[in-house]
Amino acid sequence: MNKLRLFEAFGVELEYMIVDKNTLAIKPIADELLKHELGSYGADYTNGIVTWSNELALHVIELKSTEPESNFNSLENGFADNVRHINQSLEKWNAMLMPTAAHPLMLPEKELRLWPHDNNEVYSVYNRIFDCRGHGWSNLQSTHLNLPFSNDEEFGKLHAAIRIILPILPALCASSPLLEGKVTGLMDTRLKYYKENQQQIPTISGKIIPEPVFSQRKYESFIYGQIKKDIAPFDPEGILDPIWVNSRGAIARFDRGAIEIRVMDVQECPAADMAIQSLVIAAIRMMVEEKVISYDEQIEASTEILAGIFNDTMAGGMRTEIFSSEYLSFFGLEEFTTAGAIWQHIFNMLENTGTPPLSKWEPELSIILSQGSLSERIIQSMKDDFSEANIKETYRKLCGCLDQNKLFIL
Repeated sequence: MNKLRLFEAFGVELEYMIVDKNTLAIKPIADELLKHELGSYGADYTNGIVTWSNELALHVIELKSTEPESNFNSLENGFADNVRHINQSLEKWNAMLMPTAAHPLMLPEKELRLWPHDNNEVYSVYNRIFDCRGHGWSNLQSTHLNLPFSNDEEFGKLHAAIRIILPILPALCASSPLLEGKVTGLMDTRLKYYKENQQQIPTISGKIIPEPVFSQRKYESFIYGQIKKDIAPFDPEGILDPIWVNSRGAIARFDRGAIEIRVMDVQECPAADMAIQSLVIAAIRMMVEEKVISYDEQIEASTEILAGIFNDTMAGGMRTEIFSSEYLSFFGLEEFTTAGAIWQHIFNMLENTGTPPLSKWEPELSIILSQGSLSERIIQSMKDDFSEANIKETYRKLCGCLDQNKLFIL
């Protein structure tokens, strides 16, 4: 099969929680939902351009593009239609889908149930090594974006560009400001656990920002080779593949000719997710095409600086102040500014060049860029009342946004 060229089509994955309609408590029935459609227990149900899949936690269902897609209008409609389909099916259990990257009230140590069917031996090994009864394993929902490359040259250009954009993605995509009924002080709390939950084997996630390697040979030797060596003592049966285990913020999948970005929190509805994906793709493409800085300058970007900015935006969101002159220069900026202002600057640059895919998403992007990430909108909407009752009221509204495919607006 011929591999897709750069920016020819994309794979998108969205994860959602299944919760009780009345109490909003998690409902670990993803296997029953899939059985309802398939007729027997199974891991995947294909419904047109969207496929439903299981995840490690039994209360999470993933919706993904069945094949790589270039038409995000159709994909948005496909995701929205499947969300409504799932919600109709879940009425049988008095349940519904909930968006955002973390359940605000779940206690994973008490509530987690792991997927018990196909491929559960992989989950069992993960659980044995890392103990998955924590937020970073059992209470997280993300959006994954797969971008294609067809050869080593395209991989190098794409990997270099993604490394530049990754540090400011949490500012744009954060949707996890609450855990266990409390404000965490981080806009993207999911990523805190994503960073920390595999520290027992540090090479699995590195600094989240991938190392500066720009060829398949070097990547497989430097990253996958080291992971394989380091997990071997923990996995004597050899069940875990380094490709599955790699938990950097963007991972190279040479087996399918794609880089998968994994640091984006899922949003309140498919329209918001697809708008953000369109902006992120356009920003990466701008870098690949060397519109602001050259490829030679991109590959020199310091991992330490990129990782530091990533950590800052994970905490501060759109308001994070960026002081690194090196990083600002990547976008043609000279004076320190905020992560939100960088995204507005990127959007303005792309708009001035008439980037076609962005015009459709201008209403959604205008809300996100002016009102803040979903985390910031959630916090502002609650007006300092973080009682359980107000948390539930807010997240019921978010469930409504998901079902109706509407943005959460202040």
